[in-house]
Amino acid sequence: MEPQRIIMNYTVSPSLEDMEAIAASVIETLPDEILRFCAEMDIAVEEMVDETVEQDMDIDDPFELVALFKNGKEISPGIEKKTADQDDVLILYRRAILDLWCESGEDLSGLIRQIMIEELGRNYDFSDDEIEEMVERHYQGLL
Repeated sequence: MEPQRIIMNYTVSPSLEDMEAIAASVIETLPDEILRFCAEMDIAVEEMVDETVEQDMDIDDPFELVALFKNGKEISPGIEKKTADQDDVLILYRRAILDLWCESGEDLSGLIRQIMIEELGRNYDFSDDEIEEMVERHYQGLL
């Protein structure tokens, strides 16, 4: 008897809520090296990068940015508050991720996992080789 395969088929692109649910389930599959930083982290999904972030980061094309980690202790990059008003947040940008998904043809959950590892890895000063190894590592049957 051959095992059954579940094929997810979207008749419309995944919504903000769909992507939030995928990101929430993916967080459990992140490598331990990254996961230890995520205890107080929130995940948000926004449609597109806002103009303020575009200007602050000097981004020409808003589709270039698929995720952004915001430290709850920073007012802006490099300037820390004395006390944090909010938790750390990883923002995923839905439209940019959907474009990347269409271009790559990869599994959406796997792509979101990769984006999360890359953004968090860069934020926590992991090397490119360490990030690549974590992306390639199989966790909990996800890949």
